[in-house]
Amino acid sequence: MLTYKEDWGTAKQRLLAWWDREIIDRVVIQVTAPRPGRRVVTPPDDLVRRWTDVDYVLDAAEARLEGTYYAGESFPCYWPNLGPDVFAGYLGCEIQFGENTSWSVPFVKEWWQFPCVQFDRQNRWWELTQLMLERGGERFQGKAILGFTDIHGGGDAVAALRDPQTLALDLVDHPEEVLMAMECVESIWFDVYAEQLDLIRQYSAGASTWMNLWHPGKWYPVSCDFICMISPAMVEKFILPELLAEISYLDRSIFHLDGPGALKHLDALLAIDKLGAIQWVPGANSGPIAQWFPILKRIQAAGKGLQIHIEPRELESVMETLRPEGLCICTGASTIEEADALVQRAKALTHAR
Repeated sequence: MLTYKEDWGTAKQRLLAWWDREIIDRVVIQVTAPRPGRRVVTPPDDLVRRWTDVDYVLDAAEARLEGTYYAGESFPCYWPNLGPDVFAGYLGCEIQFGENTSWSVPFVKEWWQFPCVQFDRQNRWWELTQLMLERGGERFQGKAILGFTDIHGGGDAVAALRDPQTLALDLVDHPEEVLMAMECVESIWFDVYAEQLDLIRQYSAGASTWMNLWHPGKWYPVSCDFICMISPAMVEKFILPELLAEISYLDRSIFHLDGPGALKHLDALLAIDKLGAIQWVPGANSGPIAQWFPILKRIQAAGKGLQIHIEPRELESVMETLRPEGLCICTGASTIEEADALVQRAKALTHAR
């Protein structure tokens, strides 16, 4: 049991079954809803402090966790969020913050500078991440699951260090340098992952991430958004070796497939035996989930699990079209009653098939 989710014991059994593409009594569905009287923590005026002031970050996280109702297999999770490029920050990039995201500033202007890229444990972004994780663990132990920060390694990390457009040209003009950089980043990724997992395990049974899945072993949502910019042949040569190394290292993995531009690489991903699942994210303003049913059925036919985000009104069509085994449906509701009703409806639709 978790303070913010009393039925966590049952929920995690369903999540374990999901990884094996099985169901216990219904499809896995994660529904969140606001609790009445949700507390609001006033943010600092300074934008950077909203991201880096640990006291504020934890106060805001606590307000969110206690003010959210977690239905089905949704669950309370705290993870240190400094944006998607924080791994590049560990390697020397400066991080700039916006209202809702952050980005890195590339500093490898010439390839001779790349040997300067290293993992310094006195790096301020690494120290801040570990502090946020440790203090979060102390505050939320027994209340919520702890999660990794957003560790975008591989091609995304090299693109952040070099600049995505420049790196795309480098694949042709400087292939050996790119391969060297990928090997370097891969080694550091494993160190970062292992050290974060060790810290998480001091406070949390199993780990989560920004993706809000859970497993007691080594797992992570592997990804590479950079693949949208390059061809399948380039992915096979430069990206796939590092990706396969991550998947081999992990007990469980799910690939974050981000947008239509990534679909040209779907066959290569589905051919990876140990890759357990695909998260399909169609992008902003992408229209109804039904237009992607052929893609989603392809993923299931390849024996992969699937995570999708839908509108509540789309539940019936999703359940009529996709198999419940290995399917994780994520959605939201306006009230606790609506959230519970969605879970019950998902159960009924599971057994109506």
